Amino acid sequence: MESAASCCSTHLIDGDGTFNAAGLEKFMKEVKLSECGLSYAIVSIMGPQSSGMLKEKHTSKSSVPYQLPGNGCFQGKACIYSLHLLLWFYLKYSDCGSFISGLKPPKVFGWQDAPVSNLALLSWILRDDTAFEKQSALFALAVSDIVLINMWCHDIGREHAANKPLLKTVFQVMTRLFSPRKTTLIFVIRDKTRTPLENLEPVLREDIQKIWDSVPKPEVHKETPLKTFFNIEVVALSSFEEKEELFKEQVGNLRKRFYQSIAPGGLAGDRQGVVPASGFSFSAEQIWKIIKENRDLDLPAHKVMVATVRCEEIATEKHSAFAENKEWCELENTVKTQFEPHFGNKISSLLDIYLAGYDNEAGFFDEGVRNCKRKQLEEKLLQLVEPAYQSTMHHVRSETLEKFIKAFEDALNKGQGFKVAAHDCTISSMKSFDEQSKGVIIKQADWDSSKARVKLSHDIDSHIADVKTAKISDLTALYESKVKTTLYGPVEALLEGAADDTWHAIRKLLRNESETAMFEFSDALSGLEMEESAKKNLLSRLENYAVEVVEGKTKEEAAKVLNRMKERFTTIFNHDNDLMPRVWTGKEDIRAINKTARTSSLKLLSVLAAIRLEDYGDKIQGILLVALADPAQASDKNSNVQDPLATCKWEKIPADKTLITPVQCKSLWTQFQKETEYAVSQAISAQKANKQNNNWMPPPWAILALFVLGFNEFITLLRNPLYLILIFITFLLIKALWVQLDIASEFQHGVFHGFLSLSTKLIPTILNLIRKLSDAGQRQPPPR
Repeated sequence: MESAASCCSTHLIDGDGTFNAAGLEKFMKEVKLSECGLSYAIVSIMGPQSSGMLKEKHTSKSSVPYQLPGNGCFQGKACIYSLHLLLWFYLKYSDCGSFISGLKPPKVFGWQDAPVSNLALLSWILRDDTAFEKQSALFALAVSDIVLINMWCHDIGREHAANKPLLKTVFQVMTRLFSPRKTTLIFVIRDKTRTPLENLEPVLREDIQKIWDSVPKPEVHKETPLKTFFNIEVVALSSFEEKEELFKEQVGNLRKRFYQSIAPGGLAGDRQGVVPASGFSFSAEQIWKIIKENRDLDLPAHKVMVATVRCEEIATEKHSAFAENKEWCELENTVKTQFEPHFGNKISSLLDIYLAGYDNEAGFFDEGVRNCKRKQLEEKLLQLVEPAYQSTMHHVRSETLEKFIKAFEDALNKGQGFKVAAHDCTISSMKSFDEQSKGVIIKQADWDSSKARVKLSHDIDSHIADVKTAKISDLTALYESKVKTTLYGPVEALLEGAADDTWHAIRKLLRNESETAMFEFSDALSGLEMEESAKKNLLSRLENYAVEVVEGKTKEEAAKVLNRMKERFTTIFNHDNDLMPRVWTGKEDIRAINKTARTSSLKLLSVLAAIRLEDYGDKIQGILLVALADPAQASDKNSNVQDPLATCKWEKIPADKTLITPVQCKSLWTQFQKETEYAVSQAISAQKANKQNNNWMPPPWAILALFVLGFNEFITLLRNPLYLILIFITFLLIKALWVQLDIASEFQHGVFHGFLSLSTKLIPTILNLIRKLSDAGQRQPPPR
């Protein structure tokens, strides 16, 4: 309890229903409520007994009236006041309370800090009179801008959980006695379970709407909707005992909604008919007087109340007994891990036993109450067994799906068509599921296996789709690999050949191989039950992939075009038409061979300059041959024309198909020429050396001079045959030395090198010849 300086209390209504007007006036003076004008709001609280709403602060820290303001009072830039109206009626079904929260009016430059006040719980009114309870509740609704209705989460849907009979009477009287003022009803769900709030809120709103629709209204409000009188809000709080920190956090969030609650958009931002604070005391007294004198707030029949209490007790006992039943507990634990084929029959039998027990014990009570409580008991029991039912259906669905996956895989492995295998296995699995589901049905519930069946069908379709996707992926990868294999090598060979019809041959190769692969791919996809559009997309993707392979290989070759040109030049320049290595004997036309090799290399450059999978009608080869193969002639003919290679694009060739620009071609050709000049110069040097080594005959004029000057010596040799014999023998010796010394090969590397080599071999060779002649002369002739 707060100190007197910061809080005060007022006993507003006595136990006999007397309104304490003087006490309220005193309270208003102490807290200066009259100065608030319209800047105040009234908040009421009601709820089931022991729901944590009205417990003393020292006995329950989870009390919302204390938690909500924050240690007994609101904090912030506002002056907040609380006035509690308390009830604890007969049979202890509900309690209610209200407090006034006033906001300090704004100053010129904004909200000004004000002292914080609190009116604590003022009294307990213990009465054996539900009429007084209804009157107090109606009073709280009539004077309040915001009403917090506290209720347990597990009581949602129950007749008396949220004071439904009380609200029904209050709604009826409110429409008759008061004009609409837009009271905000906040249903505070306590000890929220795992059920999401979005599932609980519609149920609660529907119940409130049914109450509103069912109450008789005066003619003026026959068609008036609920929202004209009330705003409905629903919040949920976790259990304080189990989740204290989360509870405090949620209460804190609810507390924040009360700050600026009467501002536009706040909890009571659209309230109507607000009484100025200075007239609140008189207004409240008149409202209580009208409510107290009203004769429409009659009590329900005593037997109905007794039946309600007793049937509720019997239903609670049966529910608890069922929850502790050994057979049920064993069955519940079993279905958590495995499938129970007779689940439905066992549960139905247990439910029959406990519902029959309820009927026997409650048979003498009011029929309407008895049937209502029996229905509630049945619903509670079904809620209790529903998780086990769902678990059993999950086992049925999981086992059926596993059997389908195995059967489908076996059918495909045996070579059965995809479409036929999927259809047959699906029909078989769904039939098996329907048969197993019959043993799970509980006769007391209107549940069926449709949701699980739909989920199973979805899972089967999903698995079939996954298998189909995997097969399509495998087929796509397979045929892409085939396309790459059939195109990669041939395209590389055609590009290396670099003939005039290279791109025509590549286009033809691409067309033939693509058509073949697409036909085979289409045939493979036909058994997968695909939509025509999806099939066309896959075929188009394969066709595009074939184009990408060709373009990729072309780009790869273009990146190493300089090396390819040098290799091509070396092959043609250093080998003859039979691909035999050339020997530069002096008879070869090096200039013509060089020109042929360079022209062929230039063709290779023109082929790799751009991707021409379409016939663009370009003239790249002609431009390169004129501009690079014979630049002197080109300059003579086009002395006044700009260099055709001084540009960054080829005529008629798209930019994305250009691999080597004209400028780059010129640069590459210059580098190519520099790197091949050495091979040409080496060939020229070898040819000159070969000519020198093979030129042993004297010039013609020397031969003629020898013939004229040596005529007399020639006549002398003819007259003396002995000289001829000596000359012949000398010739034979020289010829033998020529062969043994291999003089021709010795002088191929130069004259100096030849003489140096012969000087070391001459004497050993002569001695070797003499030895052989001596051995031949001493050899015995063979016998005749």
